[in-house]
Amino acid sequence: MYFNSQFTDFFKGLAAHNDRDWFQANKKIYENEVKKPFYQLVNDLLSATNSKIQVKDAVFRINRDIRFSKDKSPYQLHVSAIISDGGRKDMQYPGLYIQLSAHQQWIGGGMYMPDKDNLLKIRKAIIADPKKFQKLIDDKNFASVYGTIKGDKNKILPKELKGLADDNPWVYNKQFYFMAEYEDENLPCREDLLPFILQHYKASEKLNRYFADIIST
Repeated sequence: MYFNSQFTDFFKGLAAHNDRDWFQANKKIYENEVKKPFYQLVNDLLSATNSKIQVKDAVFRINRDIRFSKDKSPYQLHVSAIISDGGRKDMQYPGLYIQLSAHQQWIGGGMYMPDKDNLLKIRKAIIADPKKFQKLIDDKNFASVYGTIKGDKNKILPKELKGLADDNPWVYNKQFYFMAEYEDENLPCREDLLPFILQHYKASEKLNRYFADIIST
């Protein structure tokens, strides 16, 4: 077991007192009951998935970037990490995203922020072989865990794609991500948390590899 009830209690307290004074007063709890076990969880995930990156490259900071935000709360109300070849500094790589908090837990992946070039590559690949893409989405394991692909769509496509996407609405997507969401504050305290997350990884592996192969060409 990586976490206990102090994990949930810490984030409930932080939600009520999101300021530096409270955080500093409870920093030992954060270090011992949140950060340390989360780093161990991520390290175990990296090992189990044969990832080449280090823990520090996968884990997102708990400090929020408030420079351009109206919300000046200094801390995130969750811990999160991305298990991918690019890590948190390069969001062009598909991977497994995990986010744990006091109330809502997210596990997902795919292409959340493809840049212009990679988006075009994905769209062209779908147009070239729509059945291959649909087969991956319809995979029983993927569908049972994630449902389907999510993401915002464009109303207008580049000229070179107009007419080619008439029979495939997926081409209008500008995001290709998937997410399993759990409204369960006890999920982080599961004894089988690592294999539970790895089940999600296995369910997304084929689709993530599909995207990775596309953007690497």
